[in-house]
Amino acid sequence: MARRHVEQLYTGKHLGLNSINGWEFATRVRGSGVVIVVAVTKQDELILTEQFRPPINKRVVDWAAGLSGDITGEEEESLLTAAQRELLEETGYVSDDWEYCFTGPSSAGMTTEMLSFFVARKCYKKGKGGGDASEDIEVHLVPKSKARQWLKRKSTKRRCVDPKVYAGLGLLSLSTDDE
Repeated sequence: MARRHVEQLYTGKHLGLNSINGWEFATRVRGSGVVIVVAVTKQDELILTEQFRPPINKRVVDWAAGLSGDITGEEEESLLTAAQRELLEETGYVSDDWEYCFTGPSSAGMTTEMLSFFVARKCYKKGKGGGDASEDIEVHLVPKSKARQWLKRKSTKRRCVDPKVYAGLGLLSLSTDDE
């Protein structure tokens, strides 16, 4: 393995651009990781979010997700606490049945960002949802049995489905097989 010399090329408010031996990659300036919440209601409905994402100029269907440790004073926030906070904040749902699944890279050639997947089962409505003041999140409840067709209809020129949705569906099918 080549010697690692990290060069800081740029640091912004939220992202940094670094280089190791000429390989450029992005880093998060704040936060200790990203949480993804694969959430299912007591009625076996997927709880999905949809919001506009400027980098790709489209609305994106995804699971509730967000950064851990990015709130001032909460830098040591656990991944589970962040997942619970994001599910409530973005969707208005909570769960008493949480499972940590795995952590892996979002795009290993482009960023140091690591994603931690959680499954939240038997979710029930407790709040308004819709995100914080900077977000405009639409919440979708989709029967798990109709997810494939629903997601296919959501993929258009102005809207796409984040691949993490399909990874989450795989997690749900694996956990069903184990039970």
